[in-house]
Amino acid sequence: MDATEQKALAERFEIKGFPTLHWFNHGTKMDYNGGRTKDTIIEWINKKTGPVSLEVDCAGMEAKTGEASLSISYFGAQEGDLWDNYMNAARNPAISEKFSFFHTSDGDCASKFGTSAPGIGLSRRFDESPLGYTGGASEDEIIEFAKKASVPRLITFSEDFIEPIFGDRNPALILFTEESDQGYQGVYSQAAKDHQGEILFVTSGVTDGIQSRLAEFVGVEAGDMPTLRLISPEESMLKYVYEGDAKNLSAADVKKFIDDFKAGNLSPHLKSEPIPEPATTDGLTVIVGKSYDDIVKDPSKDVLVKYYAPWCGHCKSLAPVWEALAKDVEGIEDLVIAKFDATANEVAGLEIRGYPTLKFYPKDNKAGVDYDAGREEPDFKKWLSENSSAYQAARPGGEAEAEQTEL
Repeated sequence: MDATEQKALAERFEIKGFPTLHWFNHGTKMDYNGGRTKDTIIEWINKKTGPVSLEVDCAGMEAKTGEASLSISYFGAQEGDLWDNYMNAARNPAISEKFSFFHTSDGDCASKFGTSAPGIGLSRRFDESPLGYTGGASEDEIIEFAKKASVPRLITFSEDFIEPIFGDRNPALILFTEESDQGYQGVYSQAAKDHQGEILFVTSGVTDGIQSRLAEFVGVEAGDMPTLRLISPEESMLKYVYEGDAKNLSAADVKKFIDDFKAGNLSPHLKSEPIPEPATTDGLTVIVGKSYDDIVKDPSKDVLVKYYAPWCGHCKSLAPVWEALAKDVEGIEDLVIAKFDATANEVAGLEIRGYPTLKFYPKDNKAGVDYDAGREEPDFKKWLSENSSAYQAARPGGEAEAEQTEL
């Protein structure tokens, strides 16, 4: 469904980004949160339409786990705490969307999966496999084991790894390169083994698909490669730059970069476009990272900001309305109508989760408040007449007086 054309349906289902995938079961909607490749989509659908865990014999266990990209196997009698919590974990959305689950009462083949009956094994298509589970019988411990094992030691960034990085908010070290068989890549690969479990290790290019979006988000261009960056989603998506020459990367360099991050010794890298000249045209002010505090935090001005992304369809639809609003209030010196490209600029402590995001920063509250009214020009004027002291002072009669003045 083209949500830019079917706007009523898009609003009904609260579509905020593209692409959005929904699963409907007898009219009940749920978000699709699986992978974005053909195989992972098929696996997700099969899990939604089949049993929580499929009972097989030993031959079936080998066949089924060989077909699945990620699977968890249970061996032994269908009783006891381990069995109960295996089934609870299989139902838990924290891992049920990623894994296929199989069980057999025949424990003879358990050793092939690194365990013994009653026991649990995990199979995957990367790194060492299968892995025997050696933790406790609790559901939480099984889930934690599965989540850690579901991520490769060295990730090649794709749609499938958005969730473990950004969804689970795990810090990640990212080597941006589009070369192959280089010495620094071997060093990085070995570091991923040496520091497994400390931080996620990722590689990405800058030109293709979702990797280009990651590069744009981090602020890396083709001319920057190879370059090593670190992102910390748990800290308002802060980003850090390795200041050394990535081509001469050593094991000690990687370790120090990670240690400095953990110790809080790194300064975040904040993207910013150049400050435009002039910054204001026809009443509309362009804010960039470097000018943000000077404009938004100015206690002498009310500031209404549109945070947008250049590729966002809703942002493009709002643009002419925003420009007309800025033009209309151009003469009110202590009222600023502004726009901020949140894909190319960053501010410490500012985290924008959707586009467009509209925030108002009155003179007496620079923490900001969300704009929560309509998206047509009269809606904005009415809201300003109720919330902006600058607008109220300039147009004490509100919108009616503004319309009369225009006449």
